[in-house]
Amino acid sequence: MQAMIGLTTMGTLGGLKTLADALPKQSKKMPVLFTSHGSPMDIPLSKEERPFWNTLYELGKVLQTKYEIKAALVISAHWCTKGTFVNISQEQTQIYDYYGFPPEYYNVKYHAKGAPGIAQEVTKIIPSVHATEDWGLDHGAWPMLMHLIPNANIPIFQMSIDYYAKPEYHYELGKQLQSLREKGILIIGSGSLIHNLQLVGQKLQRGDYTPFGWELEYDHWIKQQLDNRNFTNIINYETSHKLGKLAAPTPDHFVPVLYSLGLMDKKDEIKHFYDHTINLPAFSERSFMLGDWS
Repeated sequence: MQAMIGLTTMGTLGGLKTLADALPKQSKKMPVLFTSHGSPMDIPLSKEERPFWNTLYELGKVLQTKYEIKAALVISAHWCTKGTFVNISQEQTQIYDYYGFPPEYYNVKYHAKGAPGIAQEVTKIIPSVHATEDWGLDHGAWPMLMHLIPNANIPIFQMSIDYYAKPEYHYELGKQLQSLREKGILIIGSGSLIHNLQLVGQKLQRGDYTPFGWELEYDHWIKQQLDNRNFTNIINYETSHKLGKLAAPTPDHFVPVLYSLGLMDKKDEIKHFYDHTINLPAFSERSFMLGDWS
């Protein structure tokens, strides 16, 4: 994808300052994130060049100031399996799961440690989740984390997405992980609420980076469903809106949001920390955080 340079955020940094003031100094329950992880073309860009990276960087400072994060669990669009697995490796392999890019795209390093003990706890909470060491951190995780947690000072591990499971499965699995929020675990769903790679490719091959036009309609509808907690419509995303299958023709990038929503409780509010979302065709970067800020 085309690198997104020189974009402007919509009051994002000011919103984060307000958010920093609102977050409690001590909290018994961790917030939950759903975030985009950008495109591979953005990986070499600095936070000064890429407003979305800068937003993650500022958010990370807020989170590490206000919370004692023991580990972060990422549910990435780029680890799809049959069944659900959790990575229990102590040493996290950095996975460059994109192809055909210049050498500098493969020289970016993010040295994060795993959290085997906490990862094993996931298998105790949900016995159907299988432990494995056959993974690491893919590009749905480390490019986003290198800005959110740039010092790699927090252990990271991933849980896979069962590509063949129904949307309700992902939402219910998220609900079963709620107890981790009270144990200092930051859980991050990493994907994209609009992600049609075929349509993106058709335009970009012609050198056309303008959205089709329907993306904004669907993004506004998704935001409305989130803000009104109409989670049934989001779970049934393929049929609840005429653009659902166009926006998410495959489940991988959409279903991470279902884990984040499953982790939500009644006291949680939704704060959209990145609202400037439609900059490329068939792609959205809408990102939000759930938490109790009362």
